[in-house]
Amino acid sequence: MDYCAGSLVRVHNRDWVVQPSTEKELLLLKPLGGSEDELTGIYLPFAFPDDQIESTQFPLPTENDIGDLATARLLFNSARLAIRNGAGPFRSLGKLSFRPRSYQMVPLIMALRQPSPIRLLIADDVGVGKTIEALLVLKELLERRQIERFAVIALPHLCDQWQAELQQKFGIDAVVIRSNTQARLDRQIFGDTSVFQYYPFQVISIDYIKSDQRRQVFINECPELIIVDEAHSCANLVGSGSSAQQQRYALIRDIAAKPKQNVILLTATPHSGKQEQFQSLLGLLDSKFANLDVPSADRQSRERLARHFIQRRRSDVAKWLEETLFPERESGEVSYQLSVDYSELYDQVFDFSMALVRGIHEADSKARMRYWSALALLRGVMSSPAAGADMLANRLLKAQNDDDQAQPIDNPILDEDFDQEKDFPSSGVINKTDWNRSEVEKLQALWKKLQELQTLQKDHKAATAVRLLKEWLEKGFHPIVFCRYIATANYLGQILKPELADRDELDVQVVTSEDDDQVRKQRIDEMLNHRQRLLIATDCLSEGINLQDGFTAVLHYDLPWNPNRLEQREGRIDRFGQKAPRVLAYLLYGQDNPIDGVVLKVLLEKVRQIRKDIGITIPFPEDSKSLMDSVLQAVILKGRVRLGEKQIGFDFFDQAYEQAQELKISNEFNKAAEREKLSRSIFAQHSIREKEIEQDLKQADQAIGDPRAVESLVTQGVRMVFGVQIDACQQGYELYTANLPDGLKQHLPDERRLRVSFYSPTPEGFVYLGRNHPFVEQLCRMIFARAMQAVDEQNKVARAAVIRCRDVEEKTTLLLFRVRNVIEDKQSGRQIVAEEVLPFGYTGNAAQFRLVEIAQAEKLLFSAKAAENLTPDSVRHFFRTELNSLEQIAQQLGEVAFSRAEMLVEAHERFRR
Repeated sequence: MDYCAGSLVRVHNRDWVVQPSTEKELLLLKPLGGSEDELTGIYLPFAFPDDQIESTQFPLPTENDIGDLATARLLFNSARLAIRNGAGPFRSLGKLSFRPRSYQMVPLIMALRQPSPIRLLIADDVGVGKTIEALLVLKELLERRQIERFAVIALPHLCDQWQAELQQKFGIDAVVIRSNTQARLDRQIFGDTSVFQYYPFQVISIDYIKSDQRRQVFINECPELIIVDEAHSCANLVGSGSSAQQQRYALIRDIAAKPKQNVILLTATPHSGKQEQFQSLLGLLDSKFANLDVPSADRQSRERLARHFIQRRRSDVAKWLEETLFPERESGEVSYQLSVDYSELYDQVFDFSMALVRGIHEADSKARMRYWSALALLRGVMSSPAAGADMLANRLLKAQNDDDQAQPIDNPILDEDFDQEKDFPSSGVINKTDWNRSEVEKLQALWKKLQELQTLQKDHKAATAVRLLKEWLEKGFHPIVFCRYIATANYLGQILKPELADRDELDVQVVTSEDDDQVRKQRIDEMLNHRQRLLIATDCLSEGINLQDGFTAVLHYDLPWNPNRLEQREGRIDRFGQKAPRVLAYLLYGQDNPIDGVVLKVLLEKVRQIRKDIGITIPFPEDSKSLMDSVLQAVILKGRVRLGEKQIGFDFFDQAYEQAQELKISNEFNKAAEREKLSRSIFAQHSIREKEIEQDLKQADQAIGDPRAVESLVTQGVRMVFGVQIDACQQGYELYTANLPDGLKQHLPDERRLRVSFYSPTPEGFVYLGRNHPFVEQLCRMIFARAMQAVDEQNKVARAAVIRCRDVEEKTTLLLFRVRNVIEDKQSGRQIVAEEVLPFGYTGNAAQFRLVEIAQAEKLLFSAKAAENLTPDSVRHFFRTELNSLEQIAQQLGEVAFSRAEMLVEAHERFRR
């Protein structure tokens, strides 16, 4: 006998639901009320004699199943929270450990509207939640069986973070493939299969697979879907000498060239300011976009691109939400003045730099190198005396040889390479410069003076930072201090630790690229165990790393010369999931530091004002090199009043020249801002109505349960069924685990008292219990089993209850209705079983059948309270009457089920349109 998907059968004295199978002779079964892990199969030609398969029906309750209405509510919640293959247009919602917001569903809808293959560029603001959005698409495609394998391609230091997100929020166990894991993974494989083919779910370091010996193997064996994180690091650097990024681009370009390859690109900065790089990213979506100038493109081209490109700012997302998901960002600046000793040193460094660049010509590569060396030295010295000393020490200790004369990169001291994980080692360009004996002697003298300045008394920049950080810690903030150089970060850590030694509960850590990825992650994770935290870091943590769980303030100790870096740093804490209502983001600058003055006044203040006015963080202007050259020449080539002779502010060079440079940069920024506004006008997400999405999400909440249902199930279930104490506390609950059954206790940390929360973002120090947490899953199964099986009255979970209450004026019968639908894709023929548990009912007697709608029935189920006691005989009489009436309403039950099927079809088609 053939059993279609969704049929209810009985095998081995247990009820099962038939699941879709690609093999006609393989019967796939999942236990009724069981989990996906219990899925089993019977190969019919070789079935054992006791594999007797019989059609069955869901057993009706008996008089022995009558009990307390409160435990009947537990049954409803446990039944719907146990569902993983939920009905609705989104197949994956039942298997998520969180409840997505409506705006996070938009990329998924855009993906579902595309014919195969899916190509999507998600370019939402820093901190909006691109990871969640991409993984929602991934999970949905897996549940719809449109893909079976995937790979997330990420920068090396982000691989572990991706692996954790996949496991914790989506229940997907992926392997990390990079240089330090491949040998272990290879040992788990039998035969000649490669790791790329053997493991279906992968998180791969892009720098591991971009190499020539692995690149082609991965391209040939690439999974059906790839997600490319920080995709701007894979843009084509036209005319650049960055071989690493060119290798990344070539890899992703060749993968995207495969005709059936699904590709999702993620970046908060798709447009770095260089049109060719931006177009190279668009070309990965469709080769026709490779030469598309978006603002000036014709309407047809823009509409075609809009199907693949989504970009939203914080202001866009805020319009979708009834609640505030992002903190208020307080931005500001804090100034300091150089000490007399530091001012004298700066004069000497400036004079030395002036001598280096006097009479240089752009065409002369050696002269140009000396120009960059002068700027690098000035910048290093003004970062910290330690960074300046480190620059010079490395040069003085390094023997000169011909191998050191490599050509410099286009502009080695600017932050144009903001998208790379980089600390900017202090000595690079200086080591490559030819110095004569006199210059080396001057460098030696400067190095000695820099050594003497490494105290708070002489380094007012460090002293100002110490004072400010103490204030922030007193107010309860957890700061991150971002430095450009490793030497500066280590120096600041050495100064801060003794200054803050009296704070017993404060943990101060320094994290730079000197530590490998695992060490960095371990240090940051351990900091979360301390009540107060202070992290000093270089820009190795400024991109992609999620730090919102432990930190609430950012201090830019060194001003970034690219505004994109500014936003990346601040986005580590100012992002979706930040629990603090307010975060701080402050710039530290020198009042009498000409370079700080140029960067702050002409660049960063302009960007912040544009962001405040129109809500857009614009990329660095395309002509960034010439812009920075012009303002830096204002510092070096136009001369300077000595700090020791006259106190100055930002008016250190000719006013007319300053105004001309500021006007030039303002014009460039204004053009960039206008280009961004024009580009954003095309996006397809504006045609997606958030109210429709929210309506479907709420219907899914009703059918499979939301976080409030989890909260109700756990808090009521452990009390009523197991007699376990759980008390409400600020931000959550305190659970006493001593009396929990071992089957539940094993899924929780080994603590007698545990703070738990049912909502995400989860408060610090709480364990998050979502619908897919093993504890919640096991609790659902245990409650469901107690309701279905004959157990002693003390621990009974009611399948039926009869009460008299004031909530209704007429006799009302409520039913819990378990509906199974089979969804079939017309093109592929793939089938999926969708389930939901719904309350509905009728008033009066069965013959009249005046329907009580689902929402009203659920409200009544949870609000009804007994007004008076009924005798046991009365309870049994009412129960038998309604049970015998079920046959009379069989047709109405079918109509309810059919109406749910029609709603399901309509929702699927709506999001395909």
